Amino acid sequence: MGRVSRRFFGTATVGVLASVLTFSQASASGGPRGRWRERGASGAAGPGGAAGGLRGMWIATVANIDWPARQGQSAADAQRQLTDLLDAAAGLKLNTVFFQVRPTADALWPSPHEPWSHWLTGTQGEDPGWDPLEFAVTEAHARGLELHAWFNPYRVATHADPAALAGDHPARTHPEWVVTYGGRLYYNPGLPEVRAFVQDAMCHAVEHYAIDGVHWDDYFYPYPVAGETFDDADAFAEHGEDFDDLGDWRRHNIDLLVREMRERVAELKPGLPFGVSPFGVWRNKSTDPLGSDTRGGVQTYDDLYADVRTWVREGWLDYVLPQLYWNIGYEAADYATLVRWWAEVAEGTGVELYIGEALYKAGDTAQPDAWQDPAELSRHLTLCQDHPAVGGNAFYSAAHVVRDPIGAMTRVYEDHYRG
Repeated sequence: MGRVSRRFFGTATVGVLASVLTFSQASASGGPRGRWRERGASGAAGPGGAAGGLRGMWIATVANIDWPARQGQSAADAQRQLTDLLDAAAGLKLNTVFFQVRPTADALWPSPHEPWSHWLTGTQGEDPGWDPLEFAVTEAHARGLELHAWFNPYRVATHADPAALAGDHPARTHPEWVVTYGGRLYYNPGLPEVRAFVQDAMCHAVEHYAIDGVHWDDYFYPYPVAGETFDDADAFAEHGEDFDDLGDWRRHNIDLLVREMRERVAELKPGLPFGVSPFGVWRNKSTDPLGSDTRGGVQTYDDLYADVRTWVREGWLDYVLPQLYWNIGYEAADYATLVRWWAEVAEGTGVELYIGEALYKAGDTAQPDAWQDPAELSRHLTLCQDHPAVGGNAFYSAAHVVRDPIGAMTRVYEDHYRG
């Protein structure tokens, strides 16, 4: 896929900135999960334990961005590729991986709710003959790595053809749940039955696997597409009686999703952290005096209907990991400005703050000059050390951790992780 961000499926049309063990009950005790509880809500840390904070890496499976390298390959090849990624993480002294296990309303484990992911075999619903989530948890723990299961709540497909889904896919048996938007399929967040279903699907993995956390990315309502309307008018008419404003109702729907999911995770496995990795700009200061001094072309509050600042201030999350995918000094969204803003938001809340880093931009000639300097990311971590609320960093993505473009990851290791 080349150099591609996790927002690949949204940024092409958005112009984000700048232009302005299978079913094993052993899951109750497996892995290094206790390290989260050791630091608790004191603001000291979270995933990764007391020493060094979070040192994370995302493993994206949608569109085979990081893994598996191609669809339909043998289990042995896929497993070897996955252990290579985990070996790379351990070799760089990372301590946490975020493994995408529900990329498009399908599953990388034998789920009773949704079909096997087509990113594994090339055919949605086809059993690959092994359990990638179980394998990943076991192998990560063998290397001293925590594994957070990364779920995407509402994305159904990166195409707009329901007939291309598995015949028993819930989106086909419940077509009334689905909205077509921007050439893709999404579950409608405004339907209570949808919200309950996607939580059930994710909670199955929480209950049956020794994962070390539950992780969501930046997709809630989809990124806006120029000239198109997300058609949830009927749902608003039926369920929005307490709201005069469509945007407020949409944010309420996502608030409910977040609060209910955290409650369910806490009930299933007390102490298991639940975190979100939002787009880095909540709101611009020009829109809201509480916002950051940025000029983001997308604002997560207004465009994705995700009021992440409230989630943090109200303690509805265990950790927040904003994607601050810009360089220090970037005019529209300065990394230093955004780190400071998020640190002020998180301060005193008990919600852990980690920072998402755009390793994929290092050495990319389409990016500003700062990204041609191998030391840029290392400077990010140095800057974060000036903000006690920041408890670590995570790098997007695993393939780039392995490739180490222009030696940027090596520089991070030498400057910050070697000791």
